Order: sequence, then structure tokens, then C-alpha cells
Amino acid sequence: MVKRLTLLHTSPVHVPVFDALREQDHPEAALRHLVAPELLDRARAHGPGAVVEDLLARLRGADGPVLVTCSTIGAVAESLAPALGVPVLRVDRPMAAEAVRIGPRVAVLATVESTLAPTAELLAEVAAGRPVSVRTHLVDGAWALFEAGDDAGSAAAVAAAADSVTDADVIVLAQASMVGAVPLVRTRLPVLTSPRRGLAAGMSL
Repeated sequence: MVKRLTLLHTSPVHVPVFDALREQDHPEAALRHLVAPELLDRARAHGPGAVVEDLLARLRGADGPVLVTCSTIGAVAESLAPALGVPVLRVDRPMAAEAVRIGPRVAVLATVESTLAPTAELLAEVAAGRPVSVRTHLVDGAWALFEAGDDAGSAAAVAAAADSVTDADVIVLAQASMVGAVPLVRTRLPVLTSPRRGLAAGMSL
């Protein structure tokens, strides 16, 4: 039986990443990609709540579970599951759960400032009362490089930021777009990313 999953992205670069993971881990799956960069632009300018109506309109036709790969709007998207009548999962939830399992001192790296607060809130939520100390770091310049198409430069900036982290048990790369930095990281701390974990959780919905 074919498993169907709708993915909502705010950048087209995520499509080949998740298609590759599907080929590797879930060949039985059929992914439907919706790409809406304007949602992130609006959320950054006016807050995640500004995208509610657009999310409802875009996702109302989903014929099964939805995986939202943008960390900035993930919490808002999850809250719409009752109205949509289908499960909705933010891609970074499984990563956050793994982070607090590893240790209480979590360093969060992001290339977009609007991602920091939602990620910190998610970590506190999944900690479920357990002590957790979250330190957030914005990787200056990495998003501009990413937007300019310099994926290698952006990944290098993220890797350098990860290697500079001290006094943490685990490093979280808050955005799916940061996964390319992992091969460049030299720190011995665990470095977590969301795409593979998130897709596996989405497929199990």
C-alpha cells in the first residue's frame, strides 16, 4: 500500500532533500510537495500568526498527514490539525525530543532569527517539565548566503558556528536547510538535524 504524505516547504531547496530521503528510507511512500516561500517572508515580518489563513487554504486539500518543514511556522501549522481534519507535524519535533533526551544543555543554531523563539519553545514543550537550558545562536550572514544560492558558503558558516559552541550537551540545527553543514562540522558534540527524523515521524502518522 502506498503511503502518502504532504510536505509544506518555504523554500524549493527542500524538495530534493526530502525526495532523496524518501528514496533511501521510504521507497513505498508518495510525497506531495507544496512550496510557499511567501509564508516565511510574512511570518518574519508580522509573526507566525499572520500565516494562519493562508496555511488553512493551502492545506485544506491534503488527503492525509502533513509534514511542515519550516521551523518558524511549524507550531502554528500543528495547531491547525483539528480544523484540517488531518495530522500535522512540524519537522523539528522529533529532533527536539532527541535533543532533550541527550542532555539538558541545548545549543540552538539558526540562520533566521524568527526560528529561534519557536525552537526554544518547542524544546521546553518536549522536555515536559524536565530541566532544560536552551542557548540560541544566530549564524550571522548564513541566510544571506543561502538566499544568494551559495549553499556551500552558508553550510560553512553554520559549521563554523557549531564548532565554536562550548558548554552544551547537544547542538540543534534549527532549520531543515542547515543539514548541509553536518559533513563540515568538527565538534565532538552531537549535532542534530531535522529532515530524516521528521520524515520518518511523518511517515508513521
